[in-house]
Amino acid sequence: MNKFKIIYWGSTGLLAAMMLMSAGMYIGNHEEMIKNFNHLGYPAHIIYPLALAKVAGVIALLVAKPRPLTLWAYAGFSYVFVLAAMAHGYAGESVAAPLVALALAMTSYGTLDKARI
Repeated sequence: MNKFKIIYWGSTGLLAAMMLMSAGMYIGNHEEMIKNFNHLGYPAHIIYPLALAKVAGVIALLVAKPRPLTLWAYAGFSYVFVLAAMAHGYAGESVAAPLVALALAMTSYGTLDKARI
């Protein structure tokens, strides 16, 4: 296995795990997530659609076909991570988790073509 495949699957696997755990918390710990979302200035009604979008994005990344769908998943995740970092920053909280997730997404995307050959 070449180094790009290791980097790709490592970053993609960690990103997928983070997103699935996040979606699981949105569904399994819904009342606490409502409080968190309200604290960050987001409406509670986006919790379930966001959880569904995260699961769909993970599936798109892991299957990586068709290509445009995979690219949309990377774009969507990047958008979510930037908004999450901004919201946490404005609330005076740590922005580490969204920035780590963004770095994983960028690493996964950057090695996608070299790893999938």
